[in-house]
Amino acid sequence: MSENIILEKSYKFALRIVKLYQYLTEEKREYVMSKALLTVGTGIGVHVKASQEAESKTDFYHEMNAALKDASKTEFWLQILHDSDFLDDKQFTSIHADCEELIRLSKSITKPTRRPPSN
Repeated sequence: MSENIILEKSYKFALRIVKLYQYLTEEKREYVMSKALLTVGTGIGVHVKASQEAESKTDFYHEMNAALKDASKTEFWLQILHDSDFLDDKQFTSIHADCEELIRLSKSITKPTRRPPSN
C-alpha cells in the first residue's frame, strides 16, 4: 500500500472491524448490530479507496464525505454495542480511538471542500 495515511488507517481499521464482527457473531451471538457495524466500518475504507480514483474534485469530495459519514455511523454502532454490554471498556476504548482518528482525518480532508466545487 502507498504512503497514504488515511488509506492505510482505513484499511487496517476495516480488518479490525471484520475481526470484531467475527467475535460478536461467534462469541456473543449478536448478529443484527454487528452486521450494521461491519457494513459501515468497512465502508470507510471502500470510500477512501474510491476517492483515490476520483474522476473530478466533486467525485473526490463525494467519496471522502461518504467515508466521513460511515465513520460517524461506525462510532454510533460501537457506542451502542458498548452501552449494551457486547463490548467491554477495553475493547471499546481501543477501537473507538481508531474510529475517532478516522473521523478527524476525514474532517481535515473534507473541511477545505465542505461545499463541492463546480466543475
